[in-house]
Amino acid sequence: MQKLNFPTYSFRFKNSENKVLIFDEIRKKFVVLTPEEWVRQHVVQFLLQEKKYSKSYINVEKSIKINGLTKRYDVVVFQPNGKIFLLIECKAPEVSISQETFNQIARYNMILESEYLMVTNGLNHYFCQMDFEKEQYRFLRELPDFISN
Repeated sequence: MQKLNFPTYSFRFKNSENKVLIFDEIRKKFVVLTPEEWVRQHVVQFLLQEKKYSKSYINVEKSIKINGLTKRYDVVVFQPNGKIFLLIECKAPEVSISQETFNQIARYNMILESEYLMVTNGLNHYFCQMDFEKEQYRFLRELPDFISN
């Protein structure tokens, strides 16, 4: 897998049925290693190791209903009160981050109402804070520290 714009992390791998699997600490299981999964696992390690977010508040790849359609978010970080603190959309490194990527995360966030958003393809990372009153987001230099209120 290609080098990403994250610190170097150690991962557990195994082979099964001619596929390489990577261990997901959050889901507590091995999952097929795709380019997008490679980015997702780096994001999880970034949240745990660099940002010191608690593993118990992180959720990976869960289904949500949007306009009657079932979609899957990549990563969310919850606050202790159950509200969503951070919503993350991961793309494979070869997928460029476009306005459509931001439209996708914005559609998800209409349901989830996260205060912060992150969009990444592992090479480029974008961080945003929502302004729900003005129905817009503003870009940030980095993710905030976890707020546990």
